[in-house]
Order: sequence, then structure tokens, then C-alpha cells
Amino acid sequence: QVQLVESGGGLVQAGGSLRLSCAASGSISSINAMGWYRQAPGKVRELVAVIKIGESTNYADSVKGRFTISRDKVKKTVYLQMNSLKPEDTAVYYCCVKGVWPRDYEYWGQGTQVTVSS
Repeated sequence: QVQLVESGGGLVQAGGSLRLSCAASGSISSINAMGWYRQAPGKVRELVAVIKIGESTNYADSVKGRFTISRDKVKKTVYLQMNSLKPEDTAVYYCCVKGVWPRDYEYWGQGTQVTVSS
């Protein structure tokens, strides 16, 4: 019954900004981490940013200083603020939620396209 709904993708000029959102709904609890991954055509899926219990965050080197991940625990929503976008950021962005109860789980969103033109 768990669903992850992503939004906020689109087309933007280099140097512009976008804000992605991913809202989890249904019977989900004990979330340990929420994160964003991306996959460009012909490339492997890579971690972009993750926010863990205690609000610690990690970012890929390629996005440090430009992207910011945050979450709303009550709304079970994770956000990715993307500034100073580059053409290299063009990819499908996927959100991911991981937890441990009632059993270990991992849920993925359907992805949202981000295209940055030069």
C-alpha cells in the first residue's frame, strides 16, 4: 500500500534551479533514510544525496555546494533543492525510502525527468 509520488522535474536553463519533492504515503514507518538517486542515459544509477536518522546528510561530490536535501518527518516527504544546475545534471531522478519495521524495506519512486540545457 506504500506509494512514493515524485514531482518538480522539468526543463531548465543552465544556472537555474529546481526543487524536487517525494511524498510517501500508506503503511510506512520507522524510516531510517530518505534519498535521491539519478540515472542518465547510458549510465549507472548513482546516489545524489541522502538524509538519515538524526538529520545527517551526504552528497555526491558532483553536487556538493549546489544541492540541498531536506525532509518533513510528519509529512514523510523528502525534498531536493537544486541550484546552479549544469547540463551534466540531466537525468531521471528517483527518490528512495528505507526502513526496518515491520521488516527491512526499500521503496522507490517512479522517477522524474530533469533536463538542463546549455
